[in-house]
Formats: sequence, structure tokens, C-alpha cells
Amino acid sequence: MAHPTRPELKGTFGMVASTHWLASASGMAVLERGGNAFDAAVAAGFVLQVVEPHLNGPGGDMPALVYEASRHQVSVLSGQGPAPRLATVERFRSLGLDQIPGTGLLAPCVPGAVGAWLTLLRDLGTWRLRDVLEFAAGYAQAGHPLLPRVAATIENVGQLFQTEWPTSAEIWLKQGRAPGAGELFSNRALAAAFGRLLTEAEARTGRENEIEGALATWYEGFVAEAIDDFLRQSQVQDSSGRRHGGLLSADDLATWRPTWERSCSASYGGWRVHKPGPWSQAPVFLQQLALLQAAGLQDLEPGTAEFVHVVVEAAKLAFADREAWYGDPACVPDVTSELMAPGYVRERSGLIAEHCSLDLRPGSVGGRPPLLPDYGAGAQADSPPGLGDPTFTPAAPQTGDTCHLDVVDRWGNLVSATPSGGWLQSSPAIPGLGFCLGTRAQIFNLTPGHPNVLAPVKRPRTTLSPSLAEHQGAGRLAFGTPGADQQDQWALNFFVRLAQSGESLQAAIDAPMFHTDHFPRSFLPHDSRPGSLYIEERAGPAVIGELRRRGHQVVVQPGWSLGRLSAAAWDTRSRLLKAAANARGDQGYAVGR
Repeated sequence: MAHPTRPELKGTFGMVASTHWLASASGMAVLERGGNAFDAAVAAGFVLQVVEPHLNGPGGDMPALVYEASRHQVSVLSGQGPAPRLATVERFRSLGLDQIPGTGLLAPCVPGAVGAWLTLLRDLGTWRLRDVLEFAAGYAQAGHPLLPRVAATIENVGQLFQTEWPTSAEIWLKQGRAPGAGELFSNRALAAAFGRLLTEAEARTGRENEIEGALATWYEGFVAEAIDDFLRQSQVQDSSGRRHGGLLSADDLATWRPTWERSCSASYGGWRVHKPGPWSQAPVFLQQLALLQAAGLQDLEPGTAEFVHVVVEAAKLAFADREAWYGDPACVPDVTSELMAPGYVRERSGLIAEHCSLDLRPGSVGGRPPLLPDYGAGAQADSPPGLGDPTFTPAAPQTGDTCHLDVVDRWGNLVSATPSGGWLQSSPAIPGLGFCLGTRAQIFNLTPGHPNVLAPVKRPRTTLSPSLAEHQGAGRLAFGTPGADQQDQWALNFFVRLAQSGESLQAAIDAPMFHTDHFPRSFLPHDSRPGSLYIEERAGPAVIGELRRRGHQVVVQPGWSLGRLSAAAWDTRSRLLKAAANARGDQGYAVGR
């Protein structure tokens, strides 16, 4: 096996790994000053909103998995906001739409990210809000070196900003031009919003009361009011090519708060893996593990053609079930236990054959036939390969994506969080706030009776999927990756390799990565590429050739282009903390000691 790109970090004090070095360093600074993993995650999470604005923002969403060492408990924090009360299938049909636009003002749900970070800080953290927010507020005010991909994104949508979204042009264009890569860039409108949030929160006395005040200010105060005013008064162009107003209101924000939930979990090779419920795509990870165990993946050598083939064919089956059966369990029946039942798993694993399947094959649960969504005429395979979350402007597709962070502290607490949405290219910036809203409602469909059909106050079946695993007698692991529909493929590839090979975290992250776009993509235009298999060229000509012989439509990718994983772990056998981050893209870093 090739030498890892970086060392696996080991220490005894604390570890932070994320998709941006400034977020990782900020989280580590919190640990160094006595904060716990939850304080550090919040500080790093707010920094990601500033330094990766093309991947997430205050108007986005954030699910997290946490392990509380003092209670020996794994919990899910749902920061996925629901659809507005005015969002109905009939409303969209009346506008002549068969899909929810991928950009603009029709697709925002309640922005959940800030509420989730504040809830994590209030319930499990120890620091005051001002202390964790100072890192992000500082970068917003004084500036940070602009990532090349941020500069390229602004350049690509600059004309749209100038002609259609002037509130965004005020923030992202300087004297009418896009800022350059590496340029010191500040967002003083966002810094001012953070400052006002702190001022109003600190009118209350006591740490928890301050955070409660911040939640009220964000969801009932000036932020909610600014969002309400802008959406009521604006008609903006979106990916449909037409102008529409918004549906989200101040009442939608005022009546929502993040929730703590139990995780879904499954066993694999001595591990117990925890994921969010079917309001996310996360159970597909557990379904894949069950299918792979039944198919005997444990007997195959990682990285071989047979290994890749079995993993990809299992992914096709699990994601087909996602398409047919997943939806917000607060609104529709939760069939996760039926999808994980031994008999159902045996039946489904038996469909994995010697050759690639070109069919989308959801299963029948409890004798009920599966229902696949109808995405209308827009679901054509004419967009770029699914390497992120496509966000479509009227002119051209612009790729959005996601962030991830993992933290472990010296007390054994862990956090795995996957913030996303509110990309700078998603929708026009809200005047006076310095950020835009996410457009996650585009994941809903308009098919009556489907579990993920649009409905008021319902969560869209998000792609965001953090992971936390516990090993019998060996410790705990927080891990995850950006990548939309690829999250529960890239992360699964990492995990099964780690579980079977005993490699280091860094070696498992560095291993050649692969995925399929066989099933409909979650984001507009919901296209699919049956039989596709994207794989890094480092897999080697013999593996690639054998996969082609088996019928896979192999698309060879550059050697270091797929996956953006990070991980942090507590190894109880060695009493060491560990961390690693993806070298692809020269952006993610792990820090620790």
C-alpha cells in the first residue's frame, strides 16, 4: 500500500479535523483554553460559515452526532429546518412547476444551522457565546484568505449578481469585480449581524440565558424580521428562468427549534455505527452495511475489483430504497426497521450478481409496492457528474457542496457534524445580514403519496449525514465527508476499509475512492446515470478493466479527486486520541496534541 499523504495524528489532549484549516485551528484553540469538544465544534462550525461560504452559511442546515462521555450516550441533533407553512404541492403546481427550483426564494426551508450550533453550545458546552463566536466574527470583520474555489464561484455567478441579485453583488463583488484567490476578504455585514446577535443576547444574565436570548434574537428578532421583509417584497430570478417571491415567513422561524433525537444504529464487524434517521439519507449507510455483511464483503480484500463491485451494487440497492421509502418520520411512517430486517436484507443481498445492474430496484416493504418520485421533464442527464450539490442558476449549473468537522476531547466527548446549505450562490443575500438562505426544499418531490413529497412544516430528506461508531473494547470514531449523494458512499468506503484492514485513519482516507450516480440525484435536476462508476485512476488498470468487464460504465477520475473525509477517534486500548483529514483539494486539515 502507498505511504499515507500525511501522518495520522496521535495525542492525549484533543483533536479537531475539518474541511478547512482555519476552522480546525479555531476549534483546537478552544480545547487549548479549557473548552470541551462541544465548545470547540461550535467555534469551528461558525468559522466554516465565514471561510467556506460556497459550501455553507448561517442560512443553511446542520445535523450532528454527539457522544457524551459523562452519560455514555450517543445522540442526534437535528438542525434541519422544515418547509414553510405556505409550501404545498398545489402552490408549486399553480406556478407551472414540476420541480422545486434549485436557487432563489421558493426553495428555502427554515435555516437550522445557527439554531443547531447554539443548541449544542447551550446543552453540552461550557463556554459563553461571545467566546466561541469571536473566531468567526473576527474573520468576517478583519478578513480571511479567500479560497480559490470561492473566488471561482463568485466569478461564475458575478453576472447574475450584477443583473438579478444586487444584494449579493454588494457583498461578493468589490467595485464590480470578483475578488481573487488568496485575497483578504471580509464580510462586514455578517460581522455586524454577529455583533448585534451578541449585544442582544447579552442583555440577559447567565450563560444559558444568553444563548436562549441568541436563539430568540435569531428566530424571532431582527434576523427573522429581515428575512420576512425581503421575501415578502422581492421577486427574483431562480433556476426555472422566471422570477418568483418567497414562501418563508417570520412565523415559520419563530415556531421552530432544533431537536435532540435517538440515533439509528447497526452492527458491522465489532462496530456499532450510529446515524440520523430517515429525514436524512443516513440510514442508507446502515442498509449498505447490512447488505455487505450478508454478501460476505468481510472475506474480500479492500480495493480489489470484486470488493468495489460488491460495494457499488449494494449502494444501488440501498439508495433505490432511499428513493422509494425515506421521508420525515414526524410526518410519514418510519420503515427503517423493516428495511433492516434480516429477511429483507437476505432477499435484497441476493440481488447482487456477478455483473453490474442497470436497473433501479427499490424493494417491497411489508407487501407494499415502492413508489418512486416523478421529477418531471427536468430530470435529464445533462449536468456535471455528481461530485457535489448542484445549484442551478438560470445561466449555468454552479456546484455547491458541504462541510464537515470532527472533534474529540481529553474527556472522551466526540462530535461529528455536517453543516451545509446557504451557499453564496443559492439565493440572493438578505439585506443587512450578510448571508443568503439555503435551498434544501429542492430535495422534496411533488409526487402525491410519496414519503418525501413536499408538505408544510416537514423536513426535506436531506443528504447531510454525519457518522459516529463505537467498537467493542476499542473506542469510538467520529467521521464524515461533504458530497451530497456521495456522502454515504465515500464515508462507507472509508469505514469498511478501516474495519476490515486495520489501516490508520489517514491511510483509509487516502485510499482510492469510488462511487456511483446510478440513482436519481437529490438535487436539481434529479438526473441519474444508470450503471455509472466513478473511480480514481489510482485504483489501477487491472481493477478498472475488470469492473468494465462486469458491465460498469466506468468513468476514471484524477488520482486525488473524490471524497473529502475527516475523522477523529478515541482509542481506549492505547488511551490515545487520533485524527486525520483529506489531503485532496489542499484544504482540509486535522490538528491536535
